[in-house]
Amino acid sequence: MTIDFKPLIDARFQLGESPVYDDRRAALWFCDIVNRALHRVTLGSLELATWTFPSEACSIGLAESDRIVIALRDEVGIFDPENGGYERIAPISLNSSEARLNDGKVGPDGAFWVGSMAKKEGGSRPAAGALYRVDASGKVERKVDGIATANGLAFSPDGTTMFHTDTHAPWIDRWKIDATSGVISDRTRIATPDDTVGRPDGGATDADGSYWSAGFSAGRLNRFSPDGKLLESHRLPVGATTMPCFGGDRLKTLFVTSSRDGLAQELLDRYPLTGSVLVSDSPVSGSLVSRFRNR
Repeated sequence: MTIDFKPLIDARFQLGESPVYDDRRAALWFCDIVNRALHRVTLGSLELATWTFPSEACSIGLAESDRIVIALRDEVGIFDPENGGYERIAPISLNSSEARLNDGKVGPDGAFWVGSMAKKEGGSRPAAGALYRVDASGKVERKVDGIATANGLAFSPDGTTMFHTDTHAPWIDRWKIDATSGVISDRTRIATPDDTVGRPDGGATDADGSYWSAGFSAGRLNRFSPDGKLLESHRLPVGATTMPCFGGDRLKTLFVTSSRDGLAQELLDRYPLTGSVLVSDSPVSGSLVSRFRNR
């Protein structure tokens, strides 16, 4: 099948990431990590609102209180877009001062799950990152170690499965998750996408339980079965895709962020829409993403 993507608005972002559909506001939220910005596009008017932070704005989720849970460079906090107030929930202990947090998403347990990425050493990125679980009380649990670039968090529609990736390894793993306690188990490697298919960046799940992965290095959006079979692969009109999400009526709209950061000028010239937030009708409905609990 063909998915016809176009820019949501006429704007380019340096490192667009973490799109989240807000059904209460009929809006799309996303980050521009390196520009330390949180953006909101109101879908009816296509009006863009922007807030900036003192460090990288790495990933976000929606809270039950209508505020935004956000991962900055080395902490997770809660942001109120109505008054601009920010409250730190928890500092995160990283492996070095040059590491930072990266991909994050609210899980079915109501906690914010967020990974980190290690500092490059000699042109490569060591497996010194981790995956953390942060709840509203500020409790931080270090769940998984040995990751170079933690990415791709997504949860199945029934809340029993977690998908997680390492962009630089590269791999896609599937875990069982207890939606009450947040305990994860039964880690299974389901795919190891190469540069041609696209190293796995951000992810989302659909109502059928399939896993949609942004194939960063190939500018693709890939749909995998829960067991890791590549079902579809779509080339998008950008140099590097970063994360998909579902939104709109019946969650039948696909949004995909993209990045210009670090790309060669030749690639930017070939794909002038790189850095856009792309939108298209979706062939399937998405699964609903949980909200951060008790905040």
